Amino acid sequence: MTSKSYRKLTQAEIQQLEINNSSADNWDNIQVKDGFDTKRVYACHFSGENRIGVLAGSMTFFGQLERPCGLYHAHFHNCTIGDDVYINQVKNYIANYDIEDHVLIDNIDLCAVDGESSFGNGIEISVLDETGGRKVMMYDKLSAHMAYIMAFYKHRTVFIERIEQMILHYTQGVCSARGFIGHHAKITNCREIKNVRIGAHTLVDGSSQIENGTINSNEHAPVRIGHDVILKNFIVSSGAVVTGAALVANCFVGQGCVLGSQYSAENSLFFANCQGFHGEACAVFAGPYTVTHHKSTLLIAGMFSFCNAGSGSNQSNHMYKLGPIHHGIVERGSKTTSDSYLLWPAKIGAFTLVMGRHYKNSDTSDMPFSYLLENDDESWLAPAINLKSVGTIRDVLKWPRRDKRTDPHKMDCVNFNLLSPFTIQKMGNAIHKLKEIKAISGETTAVFSYNNTKIERHALNRGLKLYHLAIMKFIGNSIITRLNTCSLNTANDVKACLQPDSQIGQGDWIDLAGLIAPKHAIVELLNQVEQGDIQELQQVEDCFYSLHDNYYNYEWNWTANFAATYFNKPLTSMSIEEIIQIIEEWRKSVVAIDKMLYEDAKKEFRLEAMTGFGMDGDHKTKQLDFESVRGKFESNDFVKEILTHIERKTALGERVIKQLEQANKKA
Repeated sequence: MTSKSYRKLTQAEIQQLEINNSSADNWDNIQVKDGFDTKRVYACHFSGENRIGVLAGSMTFFGQLERPCGLYHAHFHNCTIGDDVYINQVKNYIANYDIEDHVLIDNIDLCAVDGESSFGNGIEISVLDETGGRKVMMYDKLSAHMAYIMAFYKHRTVFIERIEQMILHYTQGVCSARGFIGHHAKITNCREIKNVRIGAHTLVDGSSQIENGTINSNEHAPVRIGHDVILKNFIVSSGAVVTGAALVANCFVGQGCVLGSQYSAENSLFFANCQGFHGEACAVFAGPYTVTHHKSTLLIAGMFSFCNAGSGSNQSNHMYKLGPIHHGIVERGSKTTSDSYLLWPAKIGAFTLVMGRHYKNSDTSDMPFSYLLENDDESWLAPAINLKSVGTIRDVLKWPRRDKRTDPHKMDCVNFNLLSPFTIQKMGNAIHKLKEIKAISGETTAVFSYNNTKIERHALNRGLKLYHLAIMKFIGNSIITRLNTCSLNTANDVKACLQPDSQIGQGDWIDLAGLIAPKHAIVELLNQVEQGDIQELQQVEDCFYSLHDNYYNYEWNWTANFAATYFNKPLTSMSIEEIIQIIEEWRKSVVAIDKMLYEDAKKEFRLEAMTGFGMDGDHKTKQLDFESVRGKFESNDFVKEILTHIERKTALGERVIKQLEQANKKA
């Protein structure tokens, strides 16, 4: 709104305001819009320069109570106040704020900006290494992937320096001596708000202290800050909720995150859809879908993503020698059971179940989908066994359904795939290492050692079988998906279809906290930043979006190369009969895995699972009670999905094989 939209108060308006028990250090420093209604200003004091919009309409409060918009019982210092606002019962004052239209502020102590503030931007968060070795500089648009590179690529000093310069440049652009409250924001029953930018449609109700930060709320994804919350040095992203006396300091809270029930977090980063209740986080890099719901759970100095931390889970990052310098990595999809413990440094493979207390620095990153168990203070590894778990599949299916992000602009690129080049390459490594361990130790060895863990012989052999089934499932899925994009009239058409599109995607893949991408593409991005070809933060984020959008194209390039190594022969050099043989094995692998999931699900319906049911009744009552609560095994939605999945994949395999056979006849 330009200054021409405002005018000075008339003498009659000043007189009426004074009758309404209002006052000013200097009435000449107050400007209003045409249509200003003096009846809507009562018992207010104005100091410094203030602008007031048209005060009309009303606000609806809890219980459907209507109150007229206006300014009541408040002190304003150097404020711009928009149209149709309701501000009442400000016990101290509001200073140096631009307040947009339709804002409601009721019963607060203080809302002020003191000097120039960056509102949380540019603050360095000491994640992972509590002593500050892996600091991440936060800003409004920080993505999980940018934070990942900033935390783990400190050795690329030129890149880090240039990215931090870009962030500081952005920070300078948002620095201001004036705060901001966006349209339709509601702030009620709060105590202190200092140096805070508050986005549109924010709801702040009953908070204790909010200081030095930004609330990036908008109409598509409002932010809610609840009772007794203390927020200091923070950025809260769209759609997030911080409530229930949460204590949050030096933290970035990503889109769709929920922190509450007295959760305590400091020097931590939380990205898309994380949840924290009751427990504590310190120096944590919480990638998407990191969840902890229990009072006795401590997450400290670790990176997690798609992780569920059980009650009493905790870690140690301090050897009581050189300070809290150690950190750990728990790769995507892992779970920690109740009372589990990990001694950092350690690296836990993707989709691993951690049970018990582990006092040695183990690295199971090349053994995904495993159980890491404790027995007599020793860590035991059961490779690949989590591929049989129905819980693993349930997790993968539920994550997309639990995406709370409603903002059209998603800051984090989240890949939900269970099987991807990231996990399959590790399975390939696992097969190689398990065979190597077996060959070195000899056929009579009952227990094998691997990276401070122990593996029983039967667990090793089972792991080899399960990893092979999963690899065949992935390769077969990729081949069939690829063939379905092509017109297959002849054998040459088949070979042409199975060609990789480009070199992009070949080589190692990495998981950048939700974004699964070729490592060489990330290295090229770093090079472009270091060489000055990329000079803006948005350009870096655009690269992440591009990698995410082109995932399946790059996945095929990787799969074609991996399959050539796995089968010791390129797909394009194979005969139609050999391709059909792969699809036959794919079908058998899919059915075998589904049958294992089916049997695992059946365990939830066995007699021992009915313990505690049928109170005060006989066996028949127990079964009836169980079925009333849980349902019957055959009618369970997930069980039915497994059976239909077997039917669909069997039919798909037969259809593709028939299509290939017809193409082969025309060769």
